[in-house]
Amino acid sequence: MTLILIHFFNIPSFAKVKNLTKKEIVLLSNEAIRDMNAANYEKSLIKSRLALRYAIAINDNNLIAGIYNTIGANFDGLAEFDKAFFYYEKGLQYANKTNNDQLKNWLNNNLGNIYCFDKKQYKKGIFHYKKSLEYSKKSKDSIQIVFTNLNLTWAYFDIGQFEKGLPYLTFINKHHKKHGDESTIVALNMLNGMYHNYKNNPEKALAFFQDAIRLGTEGNQKTDLSYSYYEFSKFLFKKNDYKNAYKNLELYNKTTEELNIEEKLNKANVAGINLQIDEYKREIDKIGNDYKTKEYLLLQEQSRNKKFVIVLITILLLLFFLFYLNSQNKQLKQKNKLKDLQSKVQENIINATIDGQELERKKIASFLHDNISALLSSAGLHLYAYISQNQPSSQEINKIKAILEEAHDQVRDLSHELMPALLARFGLFDALDDLCHKNSNSILHFEYSSVIDRKTRYDEDFEMKIYFIVMELLNNIIKHSHAREAKLSIKENNASLQIDIVDNGKGFDPSKFHILEGFGISQIKARISNLKGTIDINSNPNAGTSISMMVPITYQKKTTTPVFPSQ
Repeated sequence: MTLILIHFFNIPSFAKVKNLTKKEIVLLSNEAIRDMNAANYEKSLIKSRLALRYAIAINDNNLIAGIYNTIGANFDGLAEFDKAFFYYEKGLQYANKTNNDQLKNWLNNNLGNIYCFDKKQYKKGIFHYKKSLEYSKKSKDSIQIVFTNLNLTWAYFDIGQFEKGLPYLTFINKHHKKHGDESTIVALNMLNGMYHNYKNNPEKALAFFQDAIRLGTEGNQKTDLSYSYYEFSKFLFKKNDYKNAYKNLELYNKTTEELNIEEKLNKANVAGINLQIDEYKREIDKIGNDYKTKEYLLLQEQSRNKKFVIVLITILLLLFFLFYLNSQNKQLKQKNKLKDLQSKVQENIINATIDGQELERKKIASFLHDNISALLSSAGLHLYAYISQNQPSSQEINKIKAILEEAHDQVRDLSHELMPALLARFGLFDALDDLCHKNSNSILHFEYSSVIDRKTRYDEDFEMKIYFIVMELLNNIIKHSHAREAKLSIKENNASLQIDIVDNGKGFDPSKFHILEGFGISQIKARISNLKGTIDINSNPNAGTSISMMVPITYQKKTTTPVFPSQ
């Protein structure tokens, strides 16, 4: 009898999920803000999403709006401006239900930044800046008032409406020393330089631009320093000082590229896992809850069986023993099922990481926009210099040609980041042939060779994955190999696609192969592994590189009339 009671009273209990108090939610939200300020965006997003769930549970509009602002700021820091815009909009909806003027000020200012600097919709951006200024005045936040006046000045100057921006610039010049900070001093000097350049006061403009660049170089305001180089170059071209104008344009391009690299590194830290992790956690929680429910029902059943022990101990011992074995077996099966499902979820997360990296390639295309814009602007300024001098100069022509070629290359790369219409309409082989043709130039020639009929089609997803893998390898050749010739060969081999890529570039030392991981080799290996294929890379210094891949072919499923994306 004692043994039976021990069994019944030692069945494990299941703790209920605890809801956080408002104070605990605030602490969690503040931790997310600290992580964001330290550029730990992945940690900050996880904590802020968790805090948001609890804030919604207690229906606290003030907390909800603040956490939405934090999530938006994280995506802002990752240059994911569409996502940042979505969360800022959501945050403003909740903030408008509160009396928190400071929070309304922040959200309107953040929306103004995206409208002006990302979407280039200045009318909407200026509207939000003015709303931000209104709320900062209500909350008597003198620092934010100066900051918002600076944003309004910049927005008006950016669209050439200097007289409309002048009152805001005058206010900043008057109050910045008392209420401003070092984070805006570079931009303030640049804006003063722009205004005096507009008013044809070259001495004052020169002094302000030089101060902006000096302070930006000494401090850590790279973005404002980048814009200062660009505006200063425009001023110097206006003064016909072309040599120094070109130098500042080069510094602008260099600084902008460094900022883009920093943004890419930040985005690499979150890969794509966090975009789906909540869904997987909910799936695991649901499975766990189902398991606990079954355990609870089992406990009730065992409790009922306990009553029979008093009447027939001997019979119940036998029945209980059999029942215990059966219940343990059920529990074991349930635990094994849960473990299998968790393993499957983990596998899905790994695959999602690879897919997320593929998606990330497309997002990075947005970064090229600013580079291309800068290069085309540079070309325009070079042409302006050439026309102004009215003297043929081979050096100028060569510079213009180099810049236009670089801009053309980046536009071409951008078009190939997304799935080309040629791939969907005509298939893998026409698309790869076109890729080789478009990447060929007078310096590097890509030769395409295939014994497979061009009309051969495989599964659409299989074709797309192979296309992007080959494109990444060709990009590596262009960027790093210093080759003059490269050859892409494709053939079918025992229901597998064999792809060979050979170049006559500088090669590398196989013992230092890990250095290449930064060039996307690890991601390519992961994609090939996901396709159940193999990849072999051989190279020697000054002897070129050869890459061979063997991937099982996934053929098209038999369907009705195929549907291709419109061009």
